[in-house]
Amino acid sequence: MTVPLIQIIILAGIIFSLGLICTLVWRSNVIMLLVGIEIMLNGAMLVFVGGSYRWGAPDGQIFALMIIAMTSAEVSLALAMVVYLQRRHKTVNVDDFHELKDQ
Repeated sequence: MTVPLIQIIILAGIIFSLGLICTLVWRSNVIMLLVGIEIMLNGAMLVFVGGSYRWGAPDGQIFALMIIAMTSAEVSLALAMVVYLQRRHKTVNVDDFHELKDQ
């Protein structure tokens, strides 16, 4: 039994929307901001895999593997950034970083 493409797109839209809401609601917390971005990328990746299965081309699955590689690099870099900010400023609240703003 195969899942229709429209159901995959609806599920991916819901996942993407949840990631967008997470990013917008908790944009002051660096960790939750990164989690929201990861959820949005997973929603987009689901559409690529579903489309690739529907049309029988491996392009979407290859692109999904690229997204997985990119997100793993992003997570490692973001974790290093969060650890640095926590040690230096004792917070991960984005609003407390005034020196990052343009003068």
